[in-house]
Amino acid sequence: MEIALMVISGILIVLVLIQSSKAEPASQIFTGNNTELFKNRKERGSELVISRATMIIGLVFFILCLVISFT
Repeated sequence: MEIALMVISGILIVLVLIQSSKAEPASQIFTGNNTELFKNRKERGSELVISRATMIIGLVFFILCLVISFT
């Protein structure tokens, strides 16, 4: 079980690192200059696949952690 947890956590780390950043630049946060406040940001193609894979692997990681903690 612990080996599976390590493999899944490695996959989760890689998926999070390859996602594109959706955060605003720090200069816009501090100055309040946000011209793209209501910009439509839909995920398409590979971004959507990576986002859904991250969510699924994250849920598997969470469930596996619960199973390990109760056994």
